[in-house]
Amino acid sequence: MEPPRGVLASIWNFVCFLPYFVGLLLLGNIKGILFCPLICLIITIGNSAISLGLWPIHFFWTYYSVLRAKRIGPVLKLILFICLPAPLILWPVVAIVGSVVGGILYGFLSPIFATFDAVGEGKTNEIFHCFYDGTWSTIQGSFTVVRDFMDVSLHSYLSIMDDLRQQELEDGKYYEIRLLHLPGAVVAGVLGFMIDMPMITLIALYKSPYMLFRGWHRLFQDLIGREGPFLETICVPFAGLAIILWPLAVVGAVMGSVVSSIFLGAYAGVVVYQESSFWFGICYILASLSLYDEYGNDILDMPDWSCFPRPRYRRNIVLSRTSSRASGISRPGSFRNPPSRVGSVKNPIIELKPLELLDHVFDEAKRFGESLVSEGLITPQDIEDTRSTKGGGVVSIGLPAYSLYQALLRSAKANSSGILLVGEARKFADEGDDSTELTSTNRPKDVFFDWFLNPLLIIKDQIKAENLSATEEDYLGKLVLLSGDPVRLKSPLMGPPPESERKRAELDALARRLQGITKSISRYPTFRRRFDSLVEVLLEDLAKKNSVSRPTSESQRLSKSRSIFRRVFSQRSFRGRATNPGCDQEQQQSVDGNIENV
Repeated sequence: MEPPRGVLASIWNFVCFLPYFVGLLLLGNIKGILFCPLICLIITIGNSAISLGLWPIHFFWTYYSVLRAKRIGPVLKLILFICLPAPLILWPVVAIVGSVVGGILYGFLSPIFATFDAVGEGKTNEIFHCFYDGTWSTIQGSFTVVRDFMDVSLHSYLSIMDDLRQQELEDGKYYEIRLLHLPGAVVAGVLGFMIDMPMITLIALYKSPYMLFRGWHRLFQDLIGREGPFLETICVPFAGLAIILWPLAVVGAVMGSVVSSIFLGAYAGVVVYQESSFWFGICYILASLSLYDEYGNDILDMPDWSCFPRPRYRRNIVLSRTSSRASGISRPGSFRNPPSRVGSVKNPIIELKPLELLDHVFDEAKRFGESLVSEGLITPQDIEDTRSTKGGGVVSIGLPAYSLYQALLRSAKANSSGILLVGEARKFADEGDDSTELTSTNRPKDVFFDWFLNPLLIIKDQIKAENLSATEEDYLGKLVLLSGDPVRLKSPLMGPPPESERKRAELDALARRLQGITKSISRYPTFRRRFDSLVEVLLEDLAKKNSVSRPTSESQRLSKSRSIFRRVFSQRSFRGRATNPGCDQEQQQSVDGNIENV
């Protein structure tokens, strides 16, 4: 959709668009007001019950893990034992307050966004969806939020504590704290807080009027010309609410600056401890004011200048204005000459959603899981162990890691600059290419996502550099899958290992890295919920292929797994069938028959 050209065309487009926008906004607000109390109640009660119910476990297991940690020295353990009660006591309070605020925001904003999304391109029966979308889906989403919070509070937390407890010493060294430098660090931290907080507050208040009027000017300019956030229908709620609530955004920015000044100033204690010098801590306190001032200038596109000095506060790093610009502290050149927004629309870059990689992992894990079950590499005991306290490392970590390995191997063979994602949903699409390439260009703009993507790209390059043969590829895949079961690593199922000891060591290192990244991904909030659905599907597949009749005592669980099986196949794996009329009819009938036979 091209934005209008000319003053008259822009004004006419604005006049036609304004009633349309106001009507959708009012309808979305009405739904948000109606559903906000219910959604807030569900999320607050659910998350509060979880945080309070698990608090004794968190308290005991945190102390136990710190006590048994081999990487933490005795003095540091003593200090942690003294300091840990404060965050542990505050955790339920933070969880409850965060649940209330998050429940209000989600319950109010989700129906609004769904209302605008209902009239997007390619949507049918728009009037019905304007009223229906964002109602039941928001209620379902609130229960999903509670479920994911439960998974993070229980499974992810226990996994992190297990890693802390089981980490071995590297070169016989452990983390310790230098008591001599603690008094100076504490004094510098307090002094930094006392100086930075009032000064940064004054700077933020001084620049807030400029932020208010400059933001309004840009938003109204985009509204009249139907550019920027107003170009796409789904983005209209963000832009419309931004105009109305922009003063609150400015107030929030000032308050955020005040809060961040506490940590920015207290970091002077860290500088004193790291550099073993109280003078460097004083220099950092002055430099932090300059850093904040120039950062604010960059955000607001103000002149690149600060009246505060920036002394050197590191021994081996000299921060000058030139180097700071190179490191991204000052305004990049692209801010001064921004690219045309219209040109970026004409040649769009398809930006993937944050969960696209996770969707691919589970699509592939289900497909590979069925074949690995048939080959005997995954046994019924492995699947059952995932439901017990044993953990089931072969399925819970090995199978997703194996899926990632196959994606990296496929990308390395195709000389891809990123990662080729091929999901089952795309195999039923009527397209010539059923793959999507995840690169540094179209990746989700989340720092959290970079923690996983960048290491995976490095491993992909290492796999490519190894120049593996077909036998070595198969061996590495089984090594990635079965690393959670040392006994089966020595079984004949593994196949012949590489003759070179160096090659075996390199493949072992690759398998360990891939399993470590997968273990970190498994702590992502949505992972456990998707994994439970995968386990149910694999259990159903075992029951069908082996014709195993389950005991009556398990009939309830089997009924649940059947419903999950139908939902996974009908909505996730074969969603392309509903959105692509060109899908093969025989494949659809075969899928429908398989679902009915369960």
